[in-house]
Amino acid sequence: MTRVRLSVAERRGDLLRAAIEQIEARGVAAVRIADVASALGVSNALVLYHFSTKEQLVAAAFRHAAEGDLAHLRRLLGRRSPALRRLRSAVRWYAPTGQAKGWRLWIEGWAAALRDPVLREVAQDLDRQWKAAIAEVIAEGVAAGEFHCPDPHGAALRLTALLDGLAVQLTSYEGAVARARAQEWVEEALSRELSLGARRESPEDAGCRDVGR
Repeated sequence: MTRVRLSVAERRGDLLRAAIEQIEARGVAAVRIADVASALGVSNALVLYHFSTKEQLVAAAFRHAAEGDLAHLRRLLGRRSPALRRLRSAVRWYAPTGQAKGWRLWIEGWAAALRDPVLREVAQDLDRQWKAAIAEVIAEGVAAGEFHCPDPHGAALRLTALLDGLAVQLTSYEGAVARARAQEWVEEALSRELSLGARRESPEDAGCRDVGR
């Protein structure tokens, strides 16, 4: 059987996806170059050809995951629909109660970033871009008169901080918080930040409840 020769970009993509899977399964500290190589049926030398150290591979894997998440976020926020609907779609996708990025991966990344400056830079860059994107759509909604929020950047920080904290609780401590309760808290926080009060949700807004992250 003829082996298909992959381009450099294709091979790197395969290695990064395999690394992400191994990090989620084993954790950053335990994962080895050999684990990634074995998952793809290639040699350690091939992995080291593309990433000269485990640290470089791990940082690149997290950046790859981050870029995928940001691309999906931009697709959600770039739709032609009211800002509130786009914001709800993004928040529910990001929230640990949705179908978003693997939270186990990111909790691993946050922990490892405390000791790895390269990984810390990747995590901080992702965090800045998420907050900026959420703040931008909040500002759009304010400008369009959809809702009121005097501090879009502060609101984005508080919302993402709540979502990150709930993700740790739901991922690390089974049964600590019911998913339905967490979803209620997220909705309450969003309503509070946007001064929605008793505003009735429109059928369009309700429709985004079913949008997966």
